[in-house]
Amino acid sequence: MLATALVLLLVLIGLSLPIAAALGSLGIILEQAYSFLPLHRAAGEIAWTSSSSFTLMAVPLFVLLGEIMLRSGIADAMYGALAKWLGWLPGGVMHANIGACALFAATSGSSVATAATIGTVALPQIDRYGYGEKLFLGTLAAGGTLGILIPPSVNMIIYGILTNSSVPQLYMAGIIPGLLLAGCFMGMIALLSIARPALAGQRHSYSWSERMRSLVGVLPPTFIFVLVIGSIYGGWATPTEAAALGVAGAILLAAGRRTLSLKMLNHSLEATVVTTAMILFIIVAAYFLNMILAGIGLTRALNTFIGELGLSPIQMLIAVVIFYLILGCFMETLSMMITTIPIIAPIMFELGFDPIWYGVVMMILIETALITPPIGLNLYIVQGVRNRGPMTDIMIGVLPFVLCMVIVLGLLAAFPGLATWLPSLSSN
Repeated sequence: MLATALVLLLVLIGLSLPIAAALGSLGIILEQAYSFLPLHRAAGEIAWTSSSSFTLMAVPLFVLLGEIMLRSGIADAMYGALAKWLGWLPGGVMHANIGACALFAATSGSSVATAATIGTVALPQIDRYGYGEKLFLGTLAAGGTLGILIPPSVNMIIYGILTNSSVPQLYMAGIIPGLLLAGCFMGMIALLSIARPALAGQRHSYSWSERMRSLVGVLPPTFIFVLVIGSIYGGWATPTEAAALGVAGAILLAAGRRTLSLKMLNHSLEATVVTTAMILFIIVAAYFLNMILAGIGLTRALNTFIGELGLSPIQMLIAVVIFYLILGCFMETLSMMITTIPIIAPIMFELGFDPIWYGVVMMILIETALITPPIGLNLYIVQGVRNRGPMTDIMIGVLPFVLCMVIVLGLLAAFPGLATWLPSLSSN
């Protein structure tokens, strides 16, 4: 039955159905084939209960925050500042790509918005300074994934809802691994640039006065980060209320930069509605599919099968990592989370894995899925911004950064405190 479900899902995706439609259709097909109960009659209740969570309200607010930041011109000044501070390193402004993605991720909560925004600003540097195009594109696709791990993160909110975990603790847990992953990306850029100088382009040198003046460009995203995260850990706001504060702060910043207009707000709201509708449609369809899987007994059978394998916790962790690395090549990240976490996460928790630690591991696996072909969303985002050349350039360029993600996963397995230390401080 499991093999049948997987084959059907791949066929539906191969037919180019929207992922939400594919999940919903798969649920209906499985119900008709294996169930004697009219489970589809509960679809209305599933749609309501899966989309009415107060915490879930943070999703459209964070999407709107990213859209306003994208259209207010803040990213250009931020990228220019980081290029002045990091351009002297081996690899030049490719380090600024990672730094800008990390900083923008700390305001938008969206990998797609991060990759699109920084890609638009950074791509002209390839021809201007002679960078190796494949590696440069890889830094943008991989750097964009940091939007999932560095708080605030839309995906962490959804994980928190699915596992009944604390979103503030998840945010705290993602800080050190997020910075570690960004540092690993930059280390990989430096190593490759030293090994093959033709990839590195021209280094940049700026005076200290130029660097200090450029710091004005990093103040707006820093302000948003402190406003959102500070209000959560100061006990002044829930994640949803903090997202609303972030939107208000972004509007004030846009007004201060004189980029605020009704047209800009209209475009931001339109993009937010489209993105939020897509996310909620996927959530509803995935919850419906999960109900069908439970109703026909597949979830119970899978849990029994895994339990009978007799794997140790570390063996199970390795199996889960391999499973998600493969699944991420064929399935969109949000639907992958919602369809698999309710089944696999309880098994991992029973084996003794900390839900907060496992949440960080899941975020890195989801990040990897964003840049593994053929359905790595960030690959298409960067290619769309680039608008030239073959997609294979980006696929080749991200491979070193996939290795970085595997390395960080290994470090998290060896040193769980990388994810659990900060949350333990906040709970004391």
